[in-house]
Amino acid sequence: MTQKPRGRRPLKEITGPQRRTLKEIRRFLHQRGFPPTIKELADILGISHASAHDQVNQLVRKGYLRREPRKARGLAIIREPEDEASDMVPIPIVGEVAAGQPIFAQENIIGEVLVEAKLVRSGRCFALEITGDSMVDAGINDRDLVVVRQQPVAESGDIVVALLGDEATVKRLYIREEKIELRPENPRHQPITVGPEDELRILGKVVAVRNPGGR
Repeated sequence: MTQKPRGRRPLKEITGPQRRTLKEIRRFLHQRGFPPTIKELADILGISHASAHDQVNQLVRKGYLRREPRKARGLAIIREPEDEASDMVPIPIVGEVAAGQPIFAQENIIGEVLVEAKLVRSGRCFALEITGDSMVDAGINDRDLVVVRQQPVAESGDIVVALLGDEATVKRLYIREEKIELRPENPRHQPITVGPEDELRILGKVVAVRNPGGR
């Protein structure tokens, strides 16, 4: 009978360097609303591009990350290490956002999703399910959930949930002098120019992306 070598790590156990890589990806997503490129990740970690690429490959193989092929910013966190999962809290999934209705009205809540407690310490959060592919180059895909920190203002470059008239949309906010645009992250979609007569409300800033289905 063949005996397995002692001390062998289970396939899905995360190593110290991999944990740090996942942590830095999470931090980057939290601060900027989109994932880092491999080059940016390598610079943050102080390692080579090849080493960062290997770390990401291991995290994908172990089921912690999902990576969209041929996209520089195609990383998404789909699972957290088990010893960190306990520090999670539920936030509401909002099925519909409309003008004149409170976001958290009971009829708008269609479920809950668990997120890191530190995300909600900075303000009230909610989640929205994405429909469509207008933000794929920011790592936000059809049917993903975006975690949104509720706030009425945002800075140029933030990914926001905006209410334009009666319609809610998730886009990158662009502000320069008198010009305001809601820009997609997909060259097949056109930016939305916001005119002075348009009723624009910022509902919140996207602080994380979740893929509940694990696709």
